Parts: sequence; C-alpha cells; structure tokens
Amino acid sequence: MTDQPSYTDLPLRRFLEQLAGPDPAPSGGGAAALTVSLGAGLCAMTARLSGRHLGEAEAAGLTADAQRLADAAASLIQADADSYQAVIAARRQSAGLDQEARDREMAAALWGAAAVPMEIVELAVPVARIAARLAGAGNPNLRGDAITGVLLAEAGARAAAVLVWINLAVAPDDDRPARAARLVAEAASIAAATQGSSGQLRLPRAAATVATAAATTASRRCVCAPRQYTWRHAGQRANAW
Repeated sequence: MTDQPSYTDLPLRRFLEQLAGPDPAPSGGGAAALTVSLGAGLCAMTARLSGRHLGEAEAAGLTADAQRLADAAASLIQADADSYQAVIAARRQSAGLDQEARDREMAAALWGAAAVPMEIVELAVPVARIAARLAGAGNPNLRGDAITGVLLAEAGARAAAVLVWINLAVAPDDDRPARAARLVAEAASIAAATQGSSGQLRLPRAAATVATAAATTASRRCVCAPRQYTWRHAGQRANAW
C-alpha cells in the first residue's frame, strides 16, 4: 500500500481494478467519498457555465465552493483506506490478548475508523445544497448534471452513514450515528425537492410507488441493522486479511 501512489493519482481504470480486487482497500468508504466528489465536480462544472443565469459573482462563488468540496471528498478516498488499515492492524495485534482487551482494542480502532465516513457525510450536504441551487437557477441545459450531483451527494451520504453506524455500534454514547442520520435526512430532503421541481423527472404513478416502497425498505434496514451489530461483525472483514 505504501509503495503505490495515492488513489487519486491512479488512472481511473487502475483504481477501479483495485476497488474490485481482493485487497481490503479501497472499499466502501472510498467509494462513498468518490461518489460525493463526483457530485461536487458536476456542480463545479455546472456553476462555471451558469454565469449568465446566476450572475458572475454567484457562479464564481459556487464554482469555488464546489471545487473545494470535490477536492476535500477526493482526499478522503485515501484517508478511508488508511483508517481501515488501522482496524486490520488492531485486529492482528490483539490476537493474543484476552477477550476483554481485544474488545477494547477493536472498539478503539473502529471508533477512529468512523471519523472519515463521518466527514464524507458532512461534505455531502453542502454539495447537495449547491446542486439544488444550480438545478433550480443555473444553466437549464445542465439541469440534468446538477440533479445528478444532488443524487450522488445523497447516495454518498447514505453509504458513509451506514459505515459510521457500523463502526460505532459498540459506542452507544457517541453522537455521530445520530448526527449522520440527521445529515442523511437533510440530503434526502434536498434531493427529493430538487427532483420534484423538475417536471421532466416526475415518475409515472406506478413507478413512483415502487420507488417509494424500495426507498422506505432500504431506510428501515439501514436504521435497524446497526442495533444487532457487534464489533465482531464489524471486524469480520478485517479477519480476511
């Protein structure tokens, strides 16, 4: 891992090969970070081409904000891999300890590993806000790109929040899972409002019913699953390496 370039310096094909490969990283957190970065990148592009619609000053400000968020999210691809390596190391190093000491070591490692996905969730919400603004008032020829941006931000937030919940399943006093849930709800609300404001994206009634049911089921699973989680479940992936 240390002999190779940062993930953001790899050619896209090579990164995708590593994501699909047998190594523990890059993984879900890196994919979530990339998803948010892609959404922010679409916002930056849309804002750059919306000066005539928003005014040059606002368009420039949104461009700068979106680019900053894209860069910040992209940097978390590598950060997530590094933090997960710490979980794997803790798993290996605690092998000779008694159960209580092992639990303590793994809980500490997973507590630290929750930091990066929490950052991803926190970055996703401002990306969604920028995308919503651009979808509503930016260049109408790029409305689809802005809406894609808000949907990517929501997806990245949801994925990262699941990792926060899993990693902190043994830390009931930690407020990050609840905070992540609130941020995901905000991103989802922004995405829903943005899609609803676009006449081209209204689903037929039957399709909308199916989509709503699927989203509700997925939401229930995400909220309920961490309650049954223990650090042993969270560490199962680490056992493979």
